[in-house]
Amino acid sequence: MTAKSDFTDQEWDQIVEAPMTAGLIVSTAASGGTFRETFALARAYSDARKEHGQSQLLDEIVSTRPEFDRHRFSSGEALHDEGLQQIADTAELLRTKATPEELAAYREFVLTVASHVAEAHKEEGQEVSSPEQTALDEVRSRLN
Repeated sequence: MTAKSDFTDQEWDQIVEAPMTAGLIVSTAASGGTFRETFALARAYSDARKEHGQSQLLDEIVSTRPEFDRHRFSSGEALHDEGLQQIADTAELLRTKATPEELAAYREFVLTVASHVAEAHKEEGQEVSSPEQTALDEVRSRLN
C-alpha cells in the first residue's frame, strides 16, 4: 500500500492539489454558479471522507485539508493549461509509485470531484454545460 510517507513533500502537495485544480478548471470553464461550484468542491471532499477505508492513499489525501493558492495561476488560461499539465504529471507520478488499484481510485476521485463541480449549477439549461463537459473530458484524458 502506498502512503504519504512514500512521497516527498513537493510530490504530496502536487497529489493533494490536483483534485482541487480539476474542480477549478471545470468551475471556470463556463460562467455562473461559482458559489455553488465552490461548495460542491468542498462537499466532494467531505463525501470522500465518508467512504474512508477503501484506499489508504485516498484516505490520506482526503484527510489533508486541500489548500490552493488561487493566485498561483496568472489567468484562467494558465489555470486551464498549467492545471491540466499538473494533473497529467500527478497521474504519471502515481503510475510510478502507487499500485494500479490506487491509481484507478485516485483517477476516480479526481473525476468525481470535477463532476460534482460541473453538476452544481445548471448552465445553458443543462446540468453539465458544453464547456464543462469539454473540461471534464480534458481532465479525464490527462489522467489516463
